[in-house]
Amino acid sequence: MDGGKFLFQLLRIVCGFVLALLVCGLFLAWGLFRVTHPDQDPLAFIAMTISGLVGASVIGATVLVPAAVLIVLAEAMRLRSLVFHVAAAGGLAFLIWTLGSETGTTDWRPGSPVVLAAGFMGGAVYWLIAGRKSGTWFDGQGSGKETQTRD
Repeated sequence: MDGGKFLFQLLRIVCGFVLALLVCGLFLAWGLFRVTHPDQDPLAFIAMTISGLVGASVIGATVLVPAAVLIVLAEAMRLRSLVFHVAAAGGLAFLIWTLGSETGTTDWRPGSPVVLAAGFMGGAVYWLIAGRKSGTWFDGQGSGKETQTRD
């Protein structure tokens, strides 16, 4: 294990997680509020942006543990697929969204497609920053060089 690569990957994980939360929170605020163009109502746009940032912190507190489990799984199994990260984040967002449902119907809650899309976008951002390098800090991974053995 290369300690420098490990620390750099930890930094990428933290940055990727925070930026994914910001994207998710802002997308949810813009997707669920549907405010007009910023030129037409700047105060509503500012309120929507602030609520997106606050929403990102609430989302982060809610998904921290399950997301950490998925990140450790991806790192341990060296899962670098965009599909895995997008599906995992979308599934986690949808799971958290449906756990709060108090209705006994089998219909989707209003806003479910927006929540799925926000999770997908968060997963894509995380993959772009950290997920595509999952597990590269292990010996001989991600450098493109073959490991050599001494005789």
